[in-house]
Amino acid sequence: MDFSSKLLENAVNEVSRLPGIGKRTALRLVLHLLKQPVEHTKYLSEALLHLRNDVKTCEKCHNISDTVLCDICQNPRRNPALVCVVEDIRDVMAIESTSQFKGLYHVLGGKISPIEGIGPQNLKIDSLVHKIGEGEIKELIFALSSTMEGDTTNFYIFKQIEKFNIITSTIARGISVGDELEYADEVTLGRSIVNRIPFEQSIRS
Repeated sequence: MDFSSKLLENAVNEVSRLPGIGKRTALRLVLHLLKQPVEHTKYLSEALLHLRNDVKTCEKCHNISDTVLCDICQNPRRNPALVCVVEDIRDVMAIESTSQFKGLYHVLGGKISPIEGIGPQNLKIDSLVHKIGEGEIKELIFALSSTMEGDTTNFYIFKQIEKFNIITSTIARGISVGDELEYADEVTLGRSIVNRIPFEQSIRS
């Protein structure tokens, strides 16, 4: 792709680094920005800089937050005894959009994947086990994607917390095997949360 401007080329190269954005799409986005009032580009760049410099991770659930504790963990109407284990913030947003879950979350930050070099030590599993050990959590819902990596992570956590007297459940398989949680429609995902099943039953099935 030939560029008439080195500035244009640099901008396209940077935008094309984003996931799912090729050079042609990046060029279309950059040209769109050039057509907009300069304030629009300024607002965008400031929003991105504020995001990078000021965003925090919730100390309790590891969700992305503007404060030390996220809005969900601070909400007194949420049930602290019910915790849903998810991979990342996209899954929190997907479940929240169903309005079917009234507990708290624990964001692992990924799934166990030996191929990608991700082991249990790379995830927020130790802090989850510690929270369960404190005795406040009564039920843990496994809501990782129904992939081999997701099932492996679920089983690993289950073995780590087996000694504690809590209920473990998993979302019902209204979500197709192999599907990522964030792409499920709200109705199906909501029903999967409401109709969750004991985790031991999911292992045997």
